[in-house]
Amino acid sequence: MRIITISREFGSGGRELGKRLAEQLGFNYFDREIITEIAKKTELDEHYIDSVLEKGITAYPIHIGQTFAGVSTINHTPIEVLVAQQKILKELAEQGDAVFIGRSADAILKDYNPLNIFVYAEMESKLARCKAKGEVDVNLKDKVLIRKIKNVDKGRYRNHNIIGNSKWGDRKSYHLMVNTTDLKIADIVPAVKEYALKYFEKNEK
Repeated sequence: MRIITISREFGSGGRELGKRLAEQLGFNYFDREIITEIAKKTELDEHYIDSVLEKGITAYPIHIGQTFAGVSTINHTPIEVLVAQQKILKELAEQGDAVFIGRSADAILKDYNPLNIFVYAEMESKLARCKAKGEVDVNLKDKVLIRKIKNVDKGRYRNHNIIGNSKWGDRKSYHLMVNTTDLKIADIVPAVKEYALKYFEKNEK
């Protein structure tokens, strides 16, 4: 099976890139579906799960590492979310070729030899994209929106570093870094698709 993971800065267009890429490749696409499955497994509210995965865990004192053996006995609901996330991502990966958006999939699915992509952009571009997509309240001042964007990214960084040893956003942790600043996502996808096909062709030899 061929797995692509897309880590992304908030507002960089990583979700759109992943969805378009999955469509062009004919791969399964997993994003919000992961939240829904975690909610089913844990019986927790989807909004709470989304908050945990976006804001990150700030009160857990140790690095959990690549596996969560034994942590299900800990009375710590955010950790339970991460435990469920790991199990569900692996179950979804077994279904076949797929693109996974966020959720530290690059670390969790490392044994599947995935193509790991990181999508980023300059702040002004992220602000414009968030406003255009309706992902934020356009009536808020830019400095408030910038703080929101930075907080979401900090949460993603924290969770990723709890789950895996690689650093979120570090170019050494990814096969491909994509800068979407002032670019239309649809224009980028063909090149990313070709890169992906070459990556899988090389690894299938």
